[in-house]
Amino acid sequence: VQLQASGGGLVQAGGSLRLSCTASGRTVSSVDMGWFRQAPGKEREFVARITWRDADTYYTDSVKGRFTISRDNVKNAMYLQMNSLEPEDTAVYYCAAKPGTWKYWGQGTLVTVSS
Repeated sequence: VQLQASGGGLVQAGGSLRLSCTASGRTVSSVDMGWFRQAPGKEREFVARITWRDADTYYTDSVKGRFTISRDNVKNAMYLQMNSLEPEDTAVYYCAAKPGTWKYWGQGTLVTVSS
């Protein structure tokens, strides 16, 4: 599976961005998918996950109520709608697919939130 993340950019605090993750090579409709991020000088952290079976969603506490993860199994894609962005959200965002473990990773897309 190849994952391609896109949609990052520079936005002012309080603004919004929508990240996309497109999969190729095989369908990802039967695996959980998620977003992670890595800020400068910090370790990569979990952001959100969406299950394949019921599209249940899970978020890290710092983004709850601001970010929304979704998926489109027909398009073999996943999205992250990010609202009310804060400077602390500045990071490289990675999409990943979880057929058991977080095995497949995209290349990352940079999100920069200015204050």
